Amino acid sequence: MIKVASFIFNPFQENTYVVYDETGECAIIDPGCYTQQEEQELVDFINAENLKPVLLLNTHCHVDHVMGNNFVFEKYGLLPQYNQIEQRVLELAPAHARMFGVDMVPSPSAEKYIDEGDVIEFGTSRFDILFLPGHSPGSIAFYNEKQKIIIGGDVLFYLSIGRTDLPGGNHQQLITSIKKSLFRLDDEYIVYSGHGQTTTLGNEKRFNPFLQ
Repeated sequence: MIKVASFIFNPFQENTYVVYDETGECAIIDPGCYTQQEEQELVDFINAENLKPVLLLNTHCHVDHVMGNNFVFEKYGLLPQYNQIEQRVLELAPAHARMFGVDMVPSPSAEKYIDEGDVIEFGTSRFDILFLPGHSPGSIAFYNEKQKIIIGGDVLFYLSIGRTDLPGGNHQQLITSIKKSLFRLDDEYIVYSGHGQTTTLGNEKRFNPFLQ
């Protein structure tokens, strides 16, 4: 059974996730750890749970979601996996960080590119992928059908949606991604978003003011 641990990191209050199962293998998703204290918090959890990181995944490559990529690479030897369209976004992340008044160590490039139709496996568990552009041009989400879990990045939030005023954002494309792709999944899916609290697809279908 997949367990999901979340951490709120960096000045953008981004949600970093560690997903793991009974084998002890884990995937680190969108590591946003920015300070040494945040890096240590991530490591301490992994050590306390006796986990073995085997995957580094990015839902998209905006600065707040990749700040910790280089740390995870140096600590665990893992290169990130993300959608190919996000390569340019990743390369520009340090410059965008400076625009917000923060510094970041550049992320290494992808070990491999991933897209809808690919399967992510760790331990005895798996995630399928949805391609959900709009917030960022190559945004993807990881979902597990058996447990009704979505790690969705900044596509959908509790009663809100991802911003589309950053380079590569497209409001109508985001709405289409949510309604035509994400909302095809069952209402029971729990959405672990890139910021803020968890929600369910059912709640957002009924009450999200941006999607009525």
